Parts: sequence; structure tokens; C-alpha cells
Amino acid sequence: MSQTRLATKDDMPRVFELIKELAVFEKEPDAVIITPEQLIKDGFGEQPKFVCFVIEVDGRIEGIAMIYPRYSTWKGEVIHLEDLIVSQACRGKGLGTLLLDEVVKYGKQKGVKRISWDVLDWNEPAIKFYEQKGANVMRDWDIVQMDEAAIDNYIANI
Repeated sequence: MSQTRLATKDDMPRVFELIKELAVFEKEPDAVIITPEQLIKDGFGEQPKFVCFVIEVDGRIEGIAMIYPRYSTWKGEVIHLEDLIVSQACRGKGLGTLLLDEVVKYGKQKGVKRISWDVLDWNEPAIKFYEQKGANVMRDWDIVQMDEAAIDNYIANI
């Protein structure tokens, strides 16, 4: 039996484990620098920076969907789905759909104009899943980021 719900502070150690599992899957096992303590501080302080849904199977968290608000100059209020993670052991059992359902219902309730997220171009199962759900995978856009070192370098050269 599976059940979705909003995450609590007590869930953050397991959420962190799933984040680490995703990093391994995405071939970046050393990229995670966040800690469970930072997740608690950022998600459950006076001004939470994210909302996290979890899905439990037989009392154990086997998936998460972490979202946060953004603003589009074209659309107005939008939500960014940072990660939708289902443990490797539970993939293919419909848990991802249940988590995405929660995100979309939350977005509708908040009145957002768009829900957006990124997907690796080699993750064909995820791309197929999202397209089957009606999402537009925009393959003509590239993701642009500056990590902490790039930010520091940029500032040093202003």
C-alpha cells in the first residue's frame, strides 16, 4: 500500500538518501553537498525554500518530489520541480505518477501558470514518462548554470 503526503523534518534523512541515490544514477555521486540538517533548515524554517512530497510503501519512503516557487516574466507564478525521485527498488510501480499527481494538484491549487523541470537527455525512460503525462520536453533549450566556483571566479573578475 502506498501513500503520498507532505514531508516532515523527520523525513529528511531518508529524503537525503534518495537524493544521493539519484546522484549515483545521474553519474555524479560526489556532487551532493547538501546535508539532512541543511534540508531541515531550508525546508522547515520561517520561510521554507521548498515543498517536498514523499510517497511511502509499507511505511518506508520510496520516493520524493521536491518543488519550489519561481517567477516567469512571460507567465507569472510558476513552480519548478527540482527532483522527482523513486528508489531504484520501486521504479515501474506507479509511484512516480502518484508523486507527479501531487505536484500538479498542488500547482493547480496555487494557481500557477506553469510547472517546469529538467531531465537529462539520455534518460529516455523519464522523457517517455513525462511525455506520456502531457509534458512538453523542450529539446531545443540548454540548461545554463554557474556553480559556486564559477560564481566566485565571476565576482573576482568584475
